[in-house]
Amino acid sequence: MRDTTAPSPSGPAAAAPVLDLGLDAGALTAALVDVPSVSGEEGPLADAIEAALRPLPHLTVDRHGNNIVARTRLGRPERVVLAGHIDTVPIAGNVPSRLDADGLLWGCGTSDMKAGVAVQLRLAATVPAPNRDLTFVFYDNEEVAADRNGLGHLASAHPDWLTGDFAVLLEPSDGEVEGGCQGTLRVHLHTRGERAHSARSWMGANAIHAAAPILDRLAAYEPRRPLVDGLEYREGLNAVRIEGGVAGNVIPDACVVTVNYRYAPDLSGDEALAHVEEVFAGCGVTDFVVDDHSPAARPGLTHPAAAAFLEAVGGTPRPKFGWTDVARFSALGIPAVNYGPGNPLLAHKREENVEIRHVLAAEERLRVWLTS
Repeated sequence: MRDTTAPSPSGPAAAAPVLDLGLDAGALTAALVDVPSVSGEEGPLADAIEAALRPLPHLTVDRHGNNIVARTRLGRPERVVLAGHIDTVPIAGNVPSRLDADGLLWGCGTSDMKAGVAVQLRLAATVPAPNRDLTFVFYDNEEVAADRNGLGHLASAHPDWLTGDFAVLLEPSDGEVEGGCQGTLRVHLHTRGERAHSARSWMGANAIHAAAPILDRLAAYEPRRPLVDGLEYREGLNAVRIEGGVAGNVIPDACVVTVNYRYAPDLSGDEALAHVEEVFAGCGVTDFVVDDHSPAARPGLTHPAAAAFLEAVGGTPRPKFGWTDVARFSALGIPAVNYGPGNPLLAHKREENVEIRHVLAAEERLRVWLTS
């Protein structure tokens, strides 16, 4: 069904591109790249994905805005969610896609993460009787502000669509399992002073100088490297911006140091916030403002489905240092991991590419997991 409370993703005259799910995962990746879907402009690709999935008799397909959810209903004792975002960063002259002689597919979104979406679509089309019930989630606006994230909108509007026992987010991970993710907390630390002419600085109080204790505390800070469910995470507490100053001859009366805390998943969001407040206690901070906060997610490696998954895809699990949407599944009580084709270091680059053989290998490994 389509959620009629959500805005229509495209006008009635809009002609959706056609996706052929009979293509192999590499060719399907190219087809997806060739449908531009910059964040906020995912409608045509969402239309094409919906049109490709609706005829499949083994799937129930629902839509909320530009978010598509397709599910099997086979009565299996376990349900697995396979999720991926369909948006990309702005195109940088790298659409349409290009396949070179070395088997590299170049183009915007090849790695992050249309290769993963191609794998999802191939499995949705070609595994009609999996050993676990499957939910395929294709969502929009991952590359922009958290309040626009389609997976977040689904979790709020239709949490029942996302019900599952284990989830795999097909973000690029070089074909290796990355467990959980670290949280990210960004705060603004304000210091105050008093304006004065710089020729008579003693008549004022310099707010930028007042920020020195904050920077000293950061320079002396020793980040943790905790083990969480057998994976070693590496935290970081860093100044990422400093703002202050009025004019070249004015003592500034305000300064803001922006600090980002990347924290391991053994801390809750409240614990992370309390830690940062403690670190900067006594530093002369006049205002402590939380600018952005996305909690961490513990590794989902202890679940029985995860053990079977690891056996099928192989490799050694490693921690996810960045934040990903596995945290949204964790908040729903669903253990989740990151696993997908593509090099994450190439994400968002003009030279973004993916090796076709890695896309095909990811599909095959997941197929083994879901059919053995």
